[in-house]
Amino acid sequence: MSATITMNVYIISDSLGETGYSLATAAAVQFPKVKFNYRRFPLTRTKEKLQQVLDQAKNDNALIVHTFVNPNFSAYVNEFGEKHDLTILDGMSNLIHAMQEKSGDQPLGQPGRNHKLNQTYFKRIDALEFAVTYDDGKDPAGFLKADVVLLGISRTSKTPLSLYMANKNYRVANLPLVPQAQLPKEIWQVPKKKIFGLTNDPQVLNSIRRERMITYGLNPDTNYSSLDNIEAELAYAQDLYQKLGCTVINVANKSIEETATIIIEQLEDHS
Repeated sequence: MSATITMNVYIISDSLGETGYSLATAAAVQFPKVKFNYRRFPLTRTKEKLQQVLDQAKNDNALIVHTFVNPNFSAYVNEFGEKHDLTILDGMSNLIHAMQEKSGDQPLGQPGRNHKLNQTYFKRIDALEFAVTYDDGKDPAGFLKADVVLLGISRTSKTPLSLYMANKNYRVANLPLVPQAQLPKEIWQVPKKKIFGLTNDPQVLNSIRRERMITYGLNPDTNYSSLDNIEAELAYAQDLYQKLGCTVINVANKSIEETATIIIEQLEDHS
C-alpha cells in the first residue's frame, strides 16, 4: 500500500476567501489518495500581512490559491511564486482581465462586492477578524467575549476550525495547551458549554508532527514529535478538560466540517 501524499494548500484573499476555498476543495475531490491541509487567510489587505503569509507558504512548500481583486497583490503573489518555485493558482485576475477585454469596461477593484452588505455579512466579517485577533491565545480577554473557546495541544486543528466557524458567524478564540505553561485565569471564567477540548490519537499526531518537521527541513525525531511526549501532552489536556467539565472531541478521523457541526449542534442544544 502506497504512503499517503500530503499537500499544503494556502488560500489567500482580500475578501472572505470562499471562492478560493470552493475552487480548491472542488478540485481536491479528484485526488482521493492525497491528504490536503488547508490554511485560509481571509481579509489579507496589507502588504505586511501578505508577506508574512507568503513566507509561511514558502516554508510549508504550499500550493497557493489566491483570489485578490487588488491587481497589485495578485501580481506580487504570482511573482513571489515564480521566484521561489511555488505553484500558484490565480483564481480571479485572469477572469477579471478577460471580462475587461470583452466588455471594454474597467473593473472596480473592490473586494467583497458580491456580498450583500447586510447584518449577516458584517457579522461574518466581525467573526473572522475576531478569530484572527484571538488566535493562539494572543489576548486572554477574547475568551470572555467568544461564542466558542477551543482548547487543544499543538496540531489539533484549532486555527482552521476557528476560521471555518467564523465563516458560520461564530466568534471563536483558541488556546494552545502546553503542560509547562500557566493557563490564563479567564479560561476558568468561561461557561463550560462554550468550551470544547480537542484531542487526537497519539499515532496520528506523531505522523502530523513528523511531517511538519520534515517540511521545515528539520529532524523529524524530536521531543515535539515523540510518542512519549505526545501522550503526556494528551494526558495533561484530558485532565484539564475533566476539571473544566467541557465537551471533548477527538478530531483524528474528522474533517473540519464534521467537528464544526458537532460544536454547532451542541451550542444550539444549549441555547
